[in-house]
Amino acid sequence: MNKHGISTWKIAVCGLIAAFYTALCLATPVLSYGMIQVRVAEALTLLPVLSPIAIWGVTLGCAVSNLAGWLSGANPIGYMDVLFGTAATLLAALISYRLRQIRWFGLPVLSALAPVVCNGLIIGAELSILFPIGGRIPSLLVHGFWVAAGELVACLLLGLPLVMALERRGIVPDKL
Repeated sequence: MNKHGISTWKIAVCGLIAAFYTALCLATPVLSYGMIQVRVAEALTLLPVLSPIAIWGVTLGCAVSNLAGWLSGANPIGYMDVLFGTAATLLAALISYRLRQIRWFGLPVLSALAPVVCNGLIIGAELSILFPIGGRIPSLLVHGFWVAAGELVACLLLGLPLVMALERRGIVPDKL
């Protein structure tokens, strides 16, 4: 443990989560970047339900993924996604962590909805500025809807089962 109370182990786990998030995005670029996306890696934004370490892992993973996508040309949103996409993921991860105790049939459903709402609003706004469709409000609604729909798939269909499986096995990121 260093003088700030952060163990090398926690830093390594954070890095592993970031690397896994990035690998998932880069392995599925067609799904991970663009106006209509189902970013499989967003399922990991539910890991903060298990540990606050995951907040920083998914945020770092999102930043690296968006930067790599921008530099490789896979991410049409570009540098704005490095800033706003990362901010959306950080906000969603923080909210997911705060809502982790609220369960519906034992599942952290509100935690799963945090990325849907945050990304729908923030990335929807980002896309409506860069790729306008009609007026401002219709553009925000269309882009926000598609981003939120993709997030629903990633978080509810992939993220909730992931968290459920990890909880059943007693696997918590900072205690691996």
